[in-house]
Amino acid sequence: MKYRKLGDTDIDVSVICLGTMSYGEQNSEAEAHEQLNYSFDNGVNFIDTAEMYAIPPKEETCGKTEEIIGSWFKKYNKREDCILATKVAGPGMDYVRGGSRLNHKQILEAAESSLKRLKTDYIDLYQVHWPERKSNFFGRLGYEYSDDMGVEIEETYKAMDRLVQDGKVRYVGISNETPWGLNQYLKLSERYSLSKVVSIQNPYSLLNRIYEVGLAEITQHEKVGLLAYSPLGFGVLTGKYITKTPQDSRLDLYGDWFTRYSNEISTKAVKSYVDIAKKFSMTPTQLALSFVNSRPFVTSNIIGATKMEQLKENIKSIDFDMKEEVIKEIEKVHQQYPNPSP
Repeated sequence: MKYRKLGDTDIDVSVICLGTMSYGEQNSEAEAHEQLNYSFDNGVNFIDTAEMYAIPPKEETCGKTEEIIGSWFKKYNKREDCILATKVAGPGMDYVRGGSRLNHKQILEAAESSLKRLKTDYIDLYQVHWPERKSNFFGRLGYEYSDDMGVEIEETYKAMDRLVQDGKVRYVGISNETPWGLNQYLKLSERYSLSKVVSIQNPYSLLNRIYEVGLAEITQHEKVGLLAYSPLGFGVLTGKYITKTPQDSRLDLYGDWFTRYSNEISTKAVKSYVDIAKKFSMTPTQLALSFVNSRPFVTSNIIGATKMEQLKENIKSIDFDMKEEVIKEIEKVHQQYPNPSP
């Protein structure tokens, strides 16, 4: 395994981060524990979760993923070996705290609930899952300006900082943010001496490289690490969906939730990336994950799997070094099909 600093902290996190959103839905507690044990046995020390998981979200499974991770901590005594990241839900979840919002009261309440489910007294990285305001996140195109920010970022940030001051959170991060949003956090940090944002969790993959426009520059200058999610585009970049949708796959079971990377242009791009993988004796998965691992602005690559063979292949991607000739082939495809699934 390889490790990188989390932002400008002294924490070393594995370049492969274990995403857990399927725990409690597609994966049972026993399966989740098996994944966690295998990952840690192979050098992964970083876990990412969220209060609203399992996914797709619904009231009866909300918080289940955190509970499963908490049961693993208790059973195997692994808490001190782990860098634990979780998230507070942005607005729109009607069954979370009676309607989730990013105000001071709800953030403190959300953190307490996560700590209880996770069976721990601190969170290493606490993240805002998505902004309070309307903005271009979750692949939205087009933009409507509005003065209505909902709960102001300042209130959200000060609540997150309060958790740091109380010793319940070590560091704070953001997710699904824009360059403008990140800049607001940075300015507020300086103005009020708040605990600096150390990471941003945004989508990044061969099908979605919009992070490179704007965010890559500001995060490298400000030492804010990217935690890249959906590096396989919900599994599309494995190539398994090119001809048909496999039975019991994520798109088969929950198609309405995971169609972001399923369109005609994306399929054409995936076919080209599959051809590159074959040319260089790699699997499509190895190509896609190794590309993300190789980017200088990426701190950690959040992989997820429902089956052990998938997990093993994903973790093994760390052993591949992207050669310049492979990058050149990737860039040719990207020029032909730039960001088909933003």
